Amino acid sequence: MRPGCILLFCMCISVFLHRAISQPPTETDTYTECTDGYHWDSQTQHCKDINECETITEACKGEMKCFNHYGGYLCLPRSASVIPAAEPPNQIHQSLENEAREPFNSCPPGFEPQQDSCLDVDECERDSHDCQPSQQCFNTEGSFSCQCPDGYRKVGTECIDIDECRYRYCQHRCVNVPGSFSCQCEPGFQLAGNNRSCIDVDECGMGAPCSQRCYNTYGTFLCRCEQGYELGADGFACNDIDECSYSSYLCQYQCVNEHGKFSCVCPEGYQLLGTRLCQDINECETGAHQCSDGQTCVNIHGGHKCVDNKSCQDPYMQVSENRCMCPVSKPACRDMPYSIVHRYMSITSERSVPSDIFQIQATSVYPGAYNTFRIRSGDDNGDFYIRQINNISAMLVLARAVNGPQEYVLDLEMVSINPLMSYHSSSALRLTIYVGPYAF
Repeated sequence: MRPGCILLFCMCISVFLHRAISQPPTETDTYTECTDGYHWDSQTQHCKDINECETITEACKGEMKCFNHYGGYLCLPRSASVIPAAEPPNQIHQSLENEAREPFNSCPPGFEPQQDSCLDVDECERDSHDCQPSQQCFNTEGSFSCQCPDGYRKVGTECIDIDECRYRYCQHRCVNVPGSFSCQCEPGFQLAGNNRSCIDVDECGMGAPCSQRCYNTYGTFLCRCEQGYELGADGFACNDIDECSYSSYLCQYQCVNEHGKFSCVCPEGYQLLGTRLCQDINECETGAHQCSDGQTCVNIHGGHKCVDNKSCQDPYMQVSENRCMCPVSKPACRDMPYSIVHRYMSITSERSVPSDIFQIQATSVYPGAYNTFRIRSGDDNGDFYIRQINNISAMLVLARAVNGPQEYVLDLEMVSINPLMSYHSSSALRLTIYVGPYAF
């Protein structure tokens, strides 16, 4: 209670009593002045008590509560009970006494009278509480309570934010904010419905930037490429693999790179055997040649030759399409092979040597004759030689590697000798050898 409040109240009573004794009222007296703590009510023509608790801003400070009293007011603790004040001394007019008297609050603290009952006072609504700005006021029966909002805890009289992240509420990352917190997930995850757990994100189903194949993994994804492609440095794009640059043995002839694959091609006169090998096309069998009726089609590696049918030169006589004979009755045939047979063949370039390429076989042999085989003409460089197998056959052997296209005409001769009968005879095979341009 303020020190001046009781003194002010006593002075009010003293002045009131003094006027009542020293100045007896008469019917002609008119009172327009009142003692301190009262004001003149012109409507009732009486002095009326002033409620200082309503007219004075913050009449009581701190934890003190203001209680109005006749001619003054009291500042008491909120838990204090108010003793009913004695009625003020009789004044000049009875109506002044009735007007100056305030009704006495007979209800417990935190309540106010309403008709014949006591009604709870909502201190929170009337802002008559002492809760701190950081606190929330909650009305209770006859009083109130100061509580901290959710996410805060009370330390002394203040509300301090609770750092929920200390309690590991989040599966991945926790971000504390005043009064609350939020959970965040690592890349590749998203918050579950409980806003705390993290679940994997299917990036492949959400448009991951893989150019070909996408595989979802826990927390991330992987890009993969189709056969014939390799993953780029960014991990997303698929770049074509140039298989032809890795090996020269992928194709027998030529490798052609394509998007995601490669293909093999063959030179003219060849066709693919499978996917990588080249096989010669036999134009003579397929009819893909333009040889005339007077020519013979000879297939060679990578093409064909149209050879004119041979006409025998004197002293030889035409026996068949490819055979000429020199009769023994003609003197000019004495030192000539008895017969000449024309044959044609083809070999590849870069053939390994020594290599057997053609077998010579005698068709008829005189009894008791000894047969030898030799290259009569056409091998000026020694590229070939004869290896005799037995008395009636021999093998033409390639002695040195040759490259095409190239053509050889060899006269291979078989000489038959019978010493007992003084018999000597020979026959020749005119072999035309075509060397193809490739090693296949």
